[in-house]
Amino acid sequence: MDVVIHRLAAGWAILGGVVLAAIVLVTTANIALFAAHRVAALWGGSVAGLPGYEDFVRLAVSAAALMLLPWCQARRGHVAVDLFVSGMPAGLQRLLDRLWLALTVALAVFLLVMAAQGMAETRADGVLSPILGWPEWPFYLPGLASLALWAAVAASQAIARPVDP
Repeated sequence: MDVVIHRLAAGWAILGGVVLAAIVLVTTANIALFAAHRVAALWGGSVAGLPGYEDFVRLAVSAAALMLLPWCQARRGHVAVDLFVSGMPAGLQRLLDRLWLALTVALAVFLLVMAAQGMAETRADGVLSPILGWPEWPFYLPGLASLALWAAVAASQAIARPVDP
């Protein structure tokens, strides 16, 4: 596989991990604030949770989840039916692998086009998150980049020199 694409996928996954870590930290802080509220309520006090927590988590998860797909593809971490295919001749295994990679590229490109259309509609409609009032369309951008990188990784694997199974 092309080294540049592999490095991009690895870096993108690390960035996705940073986003996931931020989600965990914000969730932990929000849970701690709810626990503090319960304790404060015993003495008539009140502690508020993080305003817009749900908005942030929903938007961040939508980006982070897709950011891991290119690295998963680069590591061939997708589901494979080795039990069924392992008894086939090596040439047929390579052919099936290439066919599956081509279908993966097609799927990633299809999802990329559909997500781009969704982002355009969301931007045109001026959709804002309910609590924080953030525009939602920019949160499509990491997903679009992820889908493009996923397609590039699978395409790189499809055109690479075959490896015997």
